Amino acid sequence: MTEKQFNKWFSAVLMGLMVITIAITTVFKLQEPQARTLLILVAAAGSVMGVASSVLSANGLIWTFLFGLLDIACCLIVDADNGIWGDFSMHLFYLLPMNIIGIVQWRKRGAVGAKTEVKARRLTTKQRWIVAGATVAGFAVIYGILIGIKFWTLDRGEINRVQVFADAARTTFNIAGQILMALAFYEQWYLWILVNIASILLWGSTMLSSAASSYTVVMFIKYCFYLVNSFNGLRIWLKLSRSER
Repeated sequence: MTEKQFNKWFSAVLMGLMVITIAITTVFKLQEPQARTLLILVAAAGSVMGVASSVLSANGLIWTFLFGLLDIACCLIVDADNGIWGDFSMHLFYLLPMNIIGIVQWRKRGAVGAKTEVKARRLTTKQRWIVAGATVAGFAVIYGILIGIKFWTLDRGEINRVQVFADAARTTFNIAGQILMALAFYEQWYLWILVNIASILLWGSTMLSSAASSYTVVMFIKYCFYLVNSFNGLRIWLKLSRSER
């Protein structure tokens, strides 16, 4: 089996397992007495669109941005309902326009249609330090803002600091990762791994809280699949960037 054949099979298996898992979870969640049918279905649809986008991105295909836009629309609804405003703002004011920018930039780097891979590249040592420094500084600012919002809207005893930390982390890493993704740098995958770990913590914490919505388990499962795909994306883009170099 060639590497391209392996990548196709891996992507197909990952997508298949995701759809099956989400379908089963959604059916069970719809049976709950206070199930919110529409939001459960929105979360499920967004999860499938998001994984499709992530799988296509791992393979360097420009269709990732189309599915990414569909995922963003679903995430906006889910985040607003859960009051996760850092993630909501990031999706609306950043990820949405960055997906459009990504389409333009990837086309310039040779990604056209469903079969042509983007020409990936690597950061210089200086660029890596700049990205790392900006990411740490951005996290500190966003965490401070989100904690301030929670203090203003909740009693101190009600603040879930794990949720706020994970929300700030994934928002910051998403911003940095999306820039690197739009510009086709392979180092984006290190950030996506961190995003997915933070997302698992965020939705896991939300899922265990007494006020959790019935569809949060769908979001938790979604990011578990994302994490698996991130490691595969790192493997593929290492080779793509090596070929470009």
